[in-house]
Amino acid sequence: MTNNENLPKSGPGNAEAAAVSTSHAPENATKSESAATTPRHIPVPKSLYPMFTAIFIGVLIVSNITATKGVEIFGLATDGAFFLFPLSYVIGDVLSECYGYKATRRTVWTGFAILAGAMLCFFAAIKLPAAPWYENQEAFATVLGTVPQLVLAGLAGYVVGQLLNAWSLNAIKKRTGEKALWARLMGSTVVGEFVDTLIFCSIAATAIGIDTWGTFVNYVIVGFIWKTAVEIVVMPITYAVIAWVKRREGYYDTHVPA
Repeated sequence: MTNNENLPKSGPGNAEAAAVSTSHAPENATKSESAATTPRHIPVPKSLYPMFTAIFIGVLIVSNITATKGVEIFGLATDGAFFLFPLSYVIGDVLSECYGYKATRRTVWTGFAILAGAMLCFFAAIKLPAAPWYENQEAFATVLGTVPQLVLAGLAGYVVGQLLNAWSLNAIKKRTGEKALWARLMGSTVVGEFVDTLIFCSIAATAIGIDTWGTFVNYVIVGFIWKTAVEIVVMPITYAVIAWVKRREGYYDTHVPA
């Protein structure tokens, strides 16, 4: 007897099934080949945090180089980074207010590591033998040779000052909530900037030629007042940037606005 199950089946239904099976085979093969040839990447979160971290560290490195020059403006002693370094505290405020203390601390320590690496690179570049046709070795060593001391000053002042700035801003925020942003910005700046300026000036003074107590006190006071004044002047911009970042990052989706 013949087993009907083993006989080839025909009919409209079976023909359609065979056609579908045949039509899908090349498509599935094409998808598999495409997946095999498409490079894989780790997805990058859409956040502004990396951009602010990069700007923050860039400001830090440039400031520590320009600070090697002592300048005097209207009889007031300061260094060549006076016009740029306050921006690091503005960015630090944005990071602390929008992303919190832990994220800001991560940025601060990343900047610390990169700046320490820059110091080692400067030292190595000075020690490397100059080419016969290179005529600026002495000038190169004079300018960057003071950087290690200034970097040490910058590292010490910056780490303590920025961490205090971030910590105090978040401590005030715990009390005020989303209200009184101006109080958080000013309170944290006064704490962070004063400690930063005092530590930096104490270590960096001799590197830029300050050798009297009067000039040193002038250096500390002018630096502190200037940086705090810059924070006050640019506060409307800081407000606008913080509001923009919070909107872009969906902050108000989970927080009650002030």
